[in-house]
Amino acid sequence: MGEDKDAILELVRKYHRNQVNDGFTPGTTPILTSGAVLEEVDRVALVEAALDMRIAAGPSARRFEREFSRYFGLRKAHLTNSGSSANLLALSALTSPQLGDARLRPGDEVITAAAGFPTTVNPVLQNGLKPVFVDIELGTYNPTPERIAEAIGPRTRAIMTAHALGNPFAVAEIADLAREHDLYLIEDNCDAVGSRYRGRLTGTFGNFATVSFYPAHHITFGEGGCVLTNDLALARLVESIRDWGRDCWCEPGEDNKCLKRFDQQLGSLPRGYDHKYIFSHVGYNLKSTDLHASIGLAQLQRVDEFGEARRRNWRLLREGLDGLPGLLLPEPTPDSDPSWFGFVLTVRPDAPFSRQELIAFLEGRRIATRRFFGGNLTRHPAYADVEYRVSRDLSVSDIVTEHTFWIGVYPGITGEMIQFVVDSIREFVTKNR
Repeated sequence: MGEDKDAILELVRKYHRNQVNDGFTPGTTPILTSGAVLEEVDRVALVEAALDMRIAAGPSARRFEREFSRYFGLRKAHLTNSGSSANLLALSALTSPQLGDARLRPGDEVITAAAGFPTTVNPVLQNGLKPVFVDIELGTYNPTPERIAEAIGPRTRAIMTAHALGNPFAVAEIADLAREHDLYLIEDNCDAVGSRYRGRLTGTFGNFATVSFYPAHHITFGEGGCVLTNDLALARLVESIRDWGRDCWCEPGEDNKCLKRFDQQLGSLPRGYDHKYIFSHVGYNLKSTDLHASIGLAQLQRVDEFGEARRRNWRLLREGLDGLPGLLLPEPTPDSDPSWFGFVLTVRPDAPFSRQELIAFLEGRRIATRRFFGGNLTRHPAYADVEYRVSRDLSVSDIVTEHTFWIGVYPGITGEMIQFVVDSIREFVTKNR
Protein backbone atom coordinates (compact mmCIF):
# COMPACT_ATOMS: atom_id res chain seq x y z
CA MET A 1 0.00 0.00 0.00
CA GLY A 2 2.85 2.38 0.83
CA GLU A 3 4.43 1.76 -2.58
CA ASP A 4 1.12 2.52 -4.32
CA LYS A 5 0.81 5.78 -2.43
CA ASP A 6 4.38 6.80 -3.25
CA ALA A 7 3.75 6.04 -6.93
CA ILE A 8 0.56 8.14 -6.96
CA LEU A 9 2.29 11.08 -5.31
CA GLU A 10 5.15 10.89 -7.80
CA LEU A 11 2.58 11.07 -10.61
CA VAL A 12 1.08 14.12 -8.91
CA ARG A 13 4.49 15.79 -8.88
CA LYS A 14 4.95 14.96 -12.57
CA TYR A 15 1.47 16.27 -13.35
CA HIS A 16 2.25 19.56 -11.59
CA ARG A 17 5.56 20.02 -13.42
CA ASN A 18 3.81 19.42 -16.76
CA GLN A 19 1.35 22.28 -16.26
CA VAL A 20 1.89 24.84 -19.01
CA ASN A 21 2.65 28.46 -18.16
CA ASP A 22 2.09 30.58 -21.23
CA GLY A 23 3.99 33.52 -19.74
CA PHE A 24 2.87 37.13 -19.63
CA THR A 25 1.37 38.97 -22.59
CA PRO A 26 0.70 42.64 -21.76
CA GLY A 27 -2.95 43.56 -22.16
CA THR A 28 -3.99 39.93 -22.61
CA THR A 29 -2.81 38.05 -19.55
CA PRO A 30 -4.94 39.07 -16.54
CA ILE A 31 -3.11 40.79 -13.69
CA LEU A 32 -5.28 39.84 -10.75
CA THR A 33 -5.67 41.76 -7.52
CA SER A 34 -5.14 38.59 -5.52
CA GLY A 35 -4.89 34.86 -5.84
CA ALA A 36 -3.52 31.65 -4.40
CA VAL A 37 0.13 30.82 -5.11
CA LEU A 38 0.04 27.03 -5.18
CA GLU A 39 3.09 24.92 -5.95
CA GLU A 40 3.99 21.27 -6.25
CA VAL A 41 4.26 20.77 -2.49
CA ASP A 42 0.70 22.10 -2.00
CA ARG A 43 -0.77 19.77 -4.62
CA VAL A 44 1.03 16.77 -3.15
CA ALA A 45 -0.06 17.63 0.39
CA LEU A 46 -3.71 17.86 -0.65
CA VAL A 47 -3.67 14.60 -2.59
CA GLU A 48 -1.88 12.79 0.24
CA ALA A 49 -4.56 13.91 2.70
CA ALA A 50 -7.25 12.79 0.26
CA LEU A 51 -5.60 9.38 -0.18
CA ASP A 52 -5.63 8.98 3.59
CA MET A 53 -9.33 10.03 3.57
CA ARG A 54 -8.72 12.71 6.20
CA ILE A 55 -11.94 14.50 5.32
CA ALA A 56 -12.72 15.98 8.76
CA ALA A 57 -10.58 17.92 11.21
CA GLY A 58 -7.77 15.65 12.35
CA PRO A 59 -3.99 15.48 12.80
CA SER A 60 -3.17 18.05 10.09
CA ALA A 61 -5.62 20.55 11.56
CA ARG A 62 -4.22 20.11 15.06
CA ARG A 63 -0.63 20.34 13.79
CA PHE A 64 -1.41 23.52 11.88
CA GLU A 65 -2.96 25.07 14.99
CA ARG A 66 0.22 24.33 16.94
CA GLU A 67 2.57 25.65 14.27
CA PHE A 68 0.50 28.75 13.50
CA SER A 69 0.24 29.75 17.15
CA ARG A 70 4.00 29.21 17.44
CA TYR A 71 4.56 31.52 14.44
CA PHE A 72 2.82 34.32 16.35
CA GLY A 73 4.24 33.38 19.73
CA LEU A 74 0.73 32.89 21.10
CA ARG A 75 -0.59 30.04 23.20
CA LYS A 76 -3.64 28.89 21.24
CA ALA A 77 -5.00 28.86 17.69
CA HIS A 78 -8.34 27.43 16.63
CA LEU A 79 -9.03 26.70 12.98
CA THR A 80 -12.38 27.66 11.51
CA ASN A 81 -14.08 27.34 8.15
CA SER A 82 -13.51 31.03 7.24
CA GLY A 83 -12.12 34.32 8.45
CA SER A 84 -15.69 35.58 8.77
CA SER A 85 -16.43 32.72 11.16
CA ALA A 86 -13.24 33.57 13.06
CA ASN A 87 -14.55 37.09 13.65
CA LEU A 88 -17.94 35.73 14.74
CA LEU A 89 -16.30 33.29 17.17
CA ALA A 90 -13.94 35.86 18.68
CA LEU A 91 -16.69 38.35 19.46
CA SER A 92 -19.22 35.69 20.49
CA ALA A 93 -16.72 34.30 23.02
CA LEU A 94 -16.72 37.67 24.77
CA THR A 95 -20.48 37.34 25.37
CA SER A 96 -20.10 34.03 27.23
CA PRO A 97 -21.88 33.84 30.61
CA GLN A 98 -18.73 32.12 31.88
CA LEU A 99 -17.01 35.54 31.86
CA GLY A 100 -19.41 36.78 34.55
CA ASP A 101 -19.49 40.56 34.89
CA ALA A 102 -16.77 40.86 32.23
CA ARG A 103 -19.04 39.51 29.47
CA LEU A 104 -20.44 41.71 26.72
CA ARG A 105 -24.20 42.14 27.03
CA PRO A 106 -26.87 43.20 24.51
CA GLY A 107 -26.64 46.94 23.88
CA ASP A 108 -22.95 47.19 24.76
CA GLU A 109 -20.90 49.10 22.18
CA VAL A 110 -18.07 47.90 19.96
CA ILE A 111 -15.92 50.46 18.14
CA THR A 112 -15.02 49.65 14.54
CA ALA A 113 -13.96 51.41 11.33
CA ALA A 114 -16.77 52.66 9.10
CA ALA A 115 -14.83 51.90 5.92
CA GLY A 116 -13.89 48.30 5.34
CA PHE A 117 -15.30 44.80 5.08
CA PRO A 118 -18.60 43.94 6.80
CA THR A 119 -17.26 40.95 8.73
CA THR A 120 -15.98 43.25 11.49
CA VAL A 121 -19.50 44.70 11.83
CA ASN A 122 -21.82 41.73 11.36
CA PRO A 123 -20.69 39.79 14.48
CA VAL A 124 -21.45 42.90 16.55
CA LEU A 125 -25.02 42.94 15.28
CA GLN A 126 -25.42 39.16 15.43
CA ASN A 127 -24.61 39.28 19.15
CA GLY A 128 -27.08 42.07 19.90
CA LEU A 129 -24.33 44.64 20.40
CA LYS A 130 -24.12 48.14 18.99
CA PRO A 131 -21.47 49.21 16.44
CA VAL A 132 -19.80 52.57 16.93
CA PHE A 133 -18.32 53.72 13.62
CA VAL A 134 -15.18 55.84 13.45
CA ASP A 135 -13.59 57.43 10.42
CA ILE A 136 -10.24 56.49 8.89
CA GLU A 137 -7.39 58.65 7.61
CA LEU A 138 -6.31 58.94 4.00
CA GLY A 139 -2.92 57.43 3.20
CA THR A 140 -2.93 54.69 5.82
CA TYR A 141 -6.69 53.98 5.54
CA ASN A 142 -6.86 53.07 9.23
CA PRO A 143 -8.63 54.66 12.20
CA THR A 144 -6.32 56.62 14.49
CA PRO A 145 -5.97 56.24 18.27
CA GLU A 146 -7.37 59.77 18.63
CA ARG A 147 -10.53 58.87 16.70
CA ILE A 148 -11.03 55.74 18.76
CA ALA A 149 -10.43 57.57 22.05
CA GLU A 150 -13.09 60.12 21.09
CA ALA A 151 -15.56 57.34 20.35
CA ILE A 152 -15.38 55.70 23.79
CA GLY A 153 -18.62 56.14 25.69
CA PRO A 154 -20.16 54.81 28.92
CA ARG A 155 -21.34 51.57 27.26
CA THR A 156 -18.26 50.94 25.11
CA ARG A 157 -16.81 47.52 25.91
CA ALA A 158 -14.67 46.49 22.93
CA ILE A 159 -12.72 47.58 19.86
CA MET A 160 -12.78 45.39 16.76
CA THR A 161 -11.08 46.66 13.63
CA ALA A 162 -8.85 45.46 10.79
CA HIS A 163 -5.32 46.26 9.71
CA ALA A 164 -6.32 47.86 6.40
CA LEU A 165 -4.95 46.01 3.37
CA GLY A 166 -2.03 44.74 5.45
CA ASN A 167 -1.11 48.19 6.80
CA PRO A 168 -1.10 48.05 10.61
CA PHE A 169 -3.17 50.51 12.54
CA ALA A 170 -1.36 52.04 15.52
CA VAL A 171 -2.07 48.87 17.45
CA ALA A 172 0.25 49.43 20.42
CA GLU A 173 -1.40 52.75 21.22
CA ILE A 174 -4.89 51.34 20.67
CA ALA A 175 -4.08 48.35 22.88
CA ASP A 176 -3.00 50.83 25.58
CA LEU A 177 -6.34 52.63 25.17
CA ALA A 178 -8.17 49.35 25.55
CA ARG A 179 -6.33 48.51 28.78
CA GLU A 180 -6.83 52.02 30.15
CA HIS A 181 -10.61 51.84 29.59
CA ASP A 182 -11.01 48.12 30.37
CA LEU A 183 -12.02 47.27 26.80
CA TYR A 184 -11.48 44.09 24.82
CA LEU A 185 -9.43 44.40 21.61
CA ILE A 186 -9.95 42.11 18.62
CA GLU A 187 -7.41 42.52 15.81
CA ASP A 188 -8.83 41.53 12.45
CA ASN A 189 -5.50 40.36 11.02
CA CYS A 190 -7.01 38.70 7.96
CA ASP A 191 -5.15 40.95 5.49
CA ALA A 192 -1.98 41.38 7.50
CA VAL A 193 -0.27 38.08 8.36
CA GLY A 194 3.43 38.90 8.68
CA SER A 195 2.93 42.65 9.16
CA ARG A 196 4.77 44.24 12.07
CA TYR A 197 4.22 47.27 14.25
CA ARG A 198 7.21 48.48 16.27
CA GLY A 199 8.95 45.24 15.36
CA ARG A 200 6.16 43.03 16.70
CA LEU A 201 3.78 40.92 14.60
CA THR A 202 0.29 42.28 14.24
CA GLY A 203 -2.20 39.91 15.79
CA THR A 204 -0.24 39.73 19.05
CA PHE A 205 -1.48 42.91 20.76
CA GLY A 206 -5.15 42.22 21.46
CA ASN A 207 -7.26 39.70 23.34
CA PHE A 208 -7.93 37.95 20.04
CA ALA A 209 -6.59 37.99 16.51
CA THR A 210 -8.42 36.58 13.51
CA VAL A 211 -7.01 35.36 10.20
CA SER A 212 -8.50 34.31 6.87
CA PHE A 213 -7.14 31.63 4.55
CA TYR A 214 -9.34 32.49 1.57
CA PRO A 215 -7.30 32.37 -1.69
CA ALA A 216 -6.83 36.15 -1.66
CA HIS A 217 -4.88 36.11 1.58
CA HIS A 218 -1.25 35.68 2.58
CA ILE A 219 -1.49 31.90 2.86
CA THR A 220 -4.45 29.86 1.73
CA PHE A 221 -6.42 26.73 2.46
CA GLY A 222 -8.96 27.54 -0.27
CA GLU A 223 -11.42 28.25 2.52
CA GLY A 224 -10.61 28.65 6.20
CA GLY A 225 -9.77 30.95 9.07
CA CYS A 226 -8.30 31.01 12.55
CA VAL A 227 -8.79 32.60 15.97
CA LEU A 228 -5.63 33.19 18.01
CA THR A 229 -5.21 34.24 21.63
CA ASN A 230 -2.73 34.13 24.49
CA ASP A 231 -5.57 33.68 27.01
CA LEU A 232 -6.35 30.00 27.64
CA ALA A 233 -9.73 30.77 29.22
CA LEU A 234 -10.83 32.75 26.16
CA ALA A 235 -9.45 30.02 23.90
CA ARG A 236 -11.64 27.46 25.64
CA LEU A 237 -14.73 29.60 24.98
CA VAL A 238 -13.85 29.86 21.29
CA GLU A 239 -13.40 26.10 21.07
CA SER A 240 -16.77 25.45 22.70
CA ILE A 241 -18.69 27.84 20.44
CA ARG A 242 -16.87 26.56 17.34
CA ASP A 243 -17.67 22.93 18.26
CA TRP A 244 -21.47 23.10 18.53
CA GLY A 245 -21.34 24.83 21.94
CA ARG A 246 -20.20 21.62 23.67
CA ASP A 247 -18.92 21.76 27.20
CA CYS A 248 -16.68 18.74 26.50
CA TRP A 249 -13.13 19.42 25.33
CA CYS A 250 -12.36 15.96 23.94
CA GLU A 251 -11.58 15.88 20.22
CA PRO A 252 -14.19 14.27 17.93
CA GLY A 253 -13.60 10.53 18.05
CA GLU A 254 -12.04 10.69 21.52
CA ASP A 255 -13.99 9.21 24.42
CA ASN A 256 -13.51 10.04 28.10
CA LYS A 257 -10.05 11.56 27.73
CA CYS A 258 -10.91 13.76 30.72
CA LEU A 259 -11.98 10.70 32.76
CA LYS A 260 -15.13 12.63 33.75
CA ARG A 261 -17.44 11.82 30.86
CA PHE A 262 -20.13 10.25 33.08
CA ASP A 263 -19.25 11.98 36.35
CA GLN A 264 -20.62 15.52 36.11
CA GLN A 265 -23.80 17.44 36.80
CA LEU A 266 -24.42 20.61 34.80
CA GLY A 267 -27.56 22.68 34.33
CA SER A 268 -30.63 20.76 35.38
CA LEU A 269 -29.45 17.60 33.62
CA PRO A 270 -29.21 14.37 35.64
CA ARG A 271 -25.82 13.62 37.14
CA GLY A 272 -23.72 11.48 34.83
CA TYR A 273 -25.29 12.79 31.62
CA ASP A 274 -22.84 12.12 28.77
CA HIS A 275 -20.48 15.11 28.80
CA LYS A 276 -20.04 14.85 25.03
CA TYR A 277 -23.66 16.01 24.74
CA ILE A 278 -23.74 18.77 27.34
CA PHE A 279 -23.86 22.23 25.78
CA SER A 280 -22.63 25.28 27.68
CA HIS A 281 -22.97 27.76 24.81
CA VAL A 282 -25.24 28.48 21.88
CA GLY A 283 -22.72 27.34 19.29
CA TYR A 284 -22.10 26.25 15.74
CA ASN A 285 -20.04 23.78 13.77
CA LEU A 286 -17.40 26.06 12.28
CA LYS A 287 -14.43 23.67 12.09
CA SER A 288 -12.06 23.29 9.16
CA THR A 289 -10.84 19.96 7.70
CA ASP A 290 -7.58 18.09 7.29
CA LEU A 291 -7.86 18.49 3.51
CA HIS A 292 -7.67 22.25 4.00
CA ALA A 293 -5.08 22.16 6.77
CA SER A 294 -2.75 19.95 4.72
CA ILE A 295 -2.40 22.78 2.19
CA GLY A 296 -2.01 25.28 5.01
CA LEU A 297 0.93 23.38 6.49
CA ALA A 298 2.73 23.54 3.16
CA GLN A 299 1.85 27.22 2.70
CA LEU A 300 2.99 28.16 6.19
CA GLN A 301 6.56 27.19 5.33
CA ARG A 302 6.57 30.02 2.75
CA VAL A 303 4.74 32.75 4.67
CA ASP A 304 7.86 34.95 5.00
CA GLU A 305 8.75 34.43 1.34
CA PHE A 306 5.23 35.48 0.34
CA GLY A 307 5.46 38.55 2.57
CA GLU A 308 8.70 39.68 0.98
CA ALA A 309 7.18 39.33 -2.50
CA ARG A 310 4.24 41.50 -1.43
CA ARG A 311 6.58 44.12 0.00
CA ARG A 312 8.69 44.11 -3.19
CA ASN A 313 5.69 44.55 -5.49
CA TRP A 314 4.24 47.32 -3.32
CA ARG A 315 7.58 49.14 -3.27
CA LEU A 316 7.95 48.92 -7.07
CA LEU A 317 4.48 50.39 -7.53
CA ARG A 318 5.13 53.14 -4.98
CA GLU A 319 8.42 54.12 -6.62
CA GLY A 320 7.04 53.86 -10.15
CA LEU A 321 3.97 56.02 -9.48
CA ASP A 322 5.61 58.59 -7.21
CA GLY A 323 4.88 62.17 -8.20
CA LEU A 324 1.98 61.49 -10.56
CA PRO A 325 -0.53 64.36 -10.38
CA GLY A 326 -4.11 63.61 -9.42
CA LEU A 327 -3.32 60.51 -7.37
CA LEU A 328 -2.90 60.08 -3.63
CA LEU A 329 -0.47 57.21 -3.02
CA PRO A 330 -0.58 55.00 0.09
CA GLU A 331 1.71 55.38 3.08
CA PRO A 332 2.69 52.80 5.68
CA THR A 333 1.69 53.64 9.23
CA PRO A 334 4.70 55.14 11.06
CA ASP A 335 6.77 52.50 12.91
CA SER A 336 5.26 49.70 10.80
CA ASP A 337 6.53 47.13 8.31
CA PRO A 338 3.43 46.00 6.41
CA SER A 339 3.08 42.71 4.61
CA TRP A 340 0.83 44.37 2.06
CA PHE A 341 -2.46 42.95 0.84
CA GLY A 342 -2.95 45.54 -1.90
CA PHE A 343 -1.85 48.91 -3.25
CA VAL A 344 -4.41 51.64 -2.58
CA LEU A 345 -4.96 54.58 -4.90
CA THR A 346 -7.24 57.54 -4.29
CA VAL A 347 -8.07 59.81 -7.21
CA ARG A 348 -8.03 63.31 -5.80
CA PRO A 349 -11.40 65.09 -6.05
CA ASP A 350 -9.78 67.91 -8.06
CA ALA A 351 -8.05 65.57 -10.53
CA PRO A 352 -8.82 66.12 -14.25
CA PHE A 353 -9.96 62.48 -14.47
CA SER A 354 -12.27 60.33 -12.37
CA ARG A 355 -11.80 57.08 -10.53
CA GLN A 356 -14.30 55.48 -12.92
CA GLU A 357 -12.27 56.55 -15.96
CA LEU A 358 -8.99 55.25 -14.54
CA ILE A 359 -10.55 51.94 -13.51
CA ALA A 360 -12.13 51.50 -16.94
CA PHE A 361 -8.74 52.10 -18.57
CA LEU A 362 -6.98 49.57 -16.33
CA GLU A 363 -9.68 46.93 -16.65
CA GLY A 364 -9.49 47.37 -20.42
CA ARG A 365 -5.87 46.30 -20.17
CA ARG A 366 -6.78 43.26 -18.04
CA ILE A 367 -5.42 44.95 -14.89
CA ALA A 368 -7.93 44.00 -12.21
CA THR A 369 -9.09 46.52 -9.64
CA ARG A 370 -11.13 46.35 -6.45
CA ARG A 371 -12.88 49.00 -4.42
CA PHE A 372 -11.83 49.66 -0.83
CA PHE A 373 -14.18 46.85 0.16
CA GLY A 374 -17.55 48.33 1.16
CA GLY A 375 -16.37 51.92 1.53
CA ASN A 376 -18.61 53.66 4.05
CA LEU A 377 -20.61 50.70 5.36
CA THR A 378 -23.31 52.92 6.86
CA ARG A 379 -24.40 53.71 3.28
CA HIS A 380 -25.20 50.08 2.45
CA PRO A 381 -28.77 48.74 2.43
CA ALA A 382 -27.82 45.97 4.88
CA TYR A 383 -27.39 48.53 7.67
CA ALA A 384 -30.29 50.84 6.87
CA ASP A 385 -32.45 49.54 9.72
CA VAL A 386 -29.86 48.61 12.34
CA GLU A 387 -28.95 50.64 15.39
CA TYR A 388 -25.46 52.12 15.44
CA ARG A 389 -23.63 55.22 16.59
CA VAL A 390 -21.29 57.43 14.55
CA SER A 391 -18.46 59.20 16.33
CA ARG A 392 -17.89 62.65 14.84
CA ASP A 393 -18.17 62.42 11.03
CA LEU A 394 -17.30 59.93 8.32
CA SER A 395 -16.01 62.36 5.70
CA VAL A 396 -12.91 60.35 4.79
CA SER A 397 -14.95 57.16 4.54
CA ASP A 398 -17.15 59.02 2.04
CA ILE A 399 -14.10 60.12 0.04
CA VAL A 400 -12.93 56.50 -0.05
CA THR A 401 -16.38 55.38 -1.20
CA GLU A 402 -16.28 57.80 -4.13
CA HIS A 403 -12.62 57.97 -5.12
CA THR A 404 -10.58 54.97 -3.87
CA PHE A 405 -9.62 51.57 -5.28
CA TRP A 406 -6.73 49.14 -5.06
CA ILE A 407 -4.63 46.92 -7.29
CA GLY A 408 -2.74 43.73 -6.56
CA VAL A 409 0.67 43.04 -5.05
CA TYR A 410 0.28 39.31 -4.31
CA PRO A 411 3.24 36.98 -5.03
CA GLY A 412 1.77 35.71 -8.29
CA ILE A 413 2.40 39.13 -9.85
CA THR A 414 5.82 39.32 -11.50
CA GLY A 415 8.12 42.30 -11.91
CA GLU A 416 7.19 42.41 -15.62
CA MET A 417 3.53 42.68 -14.67
CA ILE A 418 4.24 45.43 -12.13
CA GLN A 419 6.10 47.44 -14.79
CA PHE A 420 3.13 47.11 -17.17
CA VAL A 421 0.81 48.38 -14.42
CA VAL A 422 3.11 51.35 -13.72
CA ASP A 423 3.46 52.18 -17.42
CA SER A 424 -0.30 51.94 -17.92
CA ILE A 425 -1.17 54.28 -15.05
CA ARG A 426 1.50 56.78 -16.09
CA GLU A 427 0.24 56.69 -19.67
CA PHE A 428 -3.34 57.33 -18.55
CA VAL A 429 -2.43 60.21 -16.25
CA THR A 430 -0.19 61.83 -18.87
CA LYS A 431 -2.94 61.72 -21.49
CA ASN A 432 -5.57 63.09 -19.10
CA ARG A 433 -3.78 66.03 -17.52
